[in-house]
Amino acid sequence: MNFSSKLLENAVNELASLPGVGKKTALRFALHLLKQETSEVEKFGNAIIKLSTQIKHCKNCHNISDSEVCEICLNPNRDNSLLCVVEDVRDVMAIENTMQFKGLYHILGGIISPMDGIGPSDINIESLVKKIAEGQVSEVILALSANMEGDTTNFYINKRIKEFNVNVSTIARGISVGSDLEYADEITLGRSIINRVPYEKRI
Repeated sequence: MNFSSKLLENAVNELASLPGVGKKTALRFALHLLKQETSEVEKFGNAIIKLSTQIKHCKNCHNISDSEVCEICLNPNRDNSLLCVVEDVRDVMAIENTMQFKGLYHILGGIISPMDGIGPSDINIESLVKKIAEGQVSEVILALSANMEGDTTNFYINKRIKEFNVNVSTIARGISVGSDLEYADEITLGRSIINRVPYEKRI
């Protein structure tokens, strides 16, 4: 791709570094931005900069937040005895969109994947165990993707928290095996939360 401007080429290269964005799409984005008022482009750029410099992670659940504790954890109407364990923030958004879950979350920040060099110490499992050990949680819902890595992580977490007096359940297999949670439709995901099953009886 030949560019008449180095500035345009640099912008296209940066936009093309985003997931799922090819050079042609990046060029379309860049040319669109060129047509906008300078104030609009500055607003766009400032939003990205603030995302990088001002975003926080909730000290309770590891969710993305504007403050030290996220809005979900601060909501007095949520059931703090019900804890849903998910891989990342996209899964929280997917479950929240179903409007079927009224408990709290714990974001692992990944799943155990020996092939990728990701072990239990690389994700937020210790803070999960500590939270359950405090005795406020009565049920843990393992809502991880239905693939080998998700099942491995479920097994490890269940083993770690087995000593505590807490019910462990997993979302019903309305989610196709091998599918990522974030791509499930809201109705299927909502039913999977409602129809969750005890972890030991998942098969």
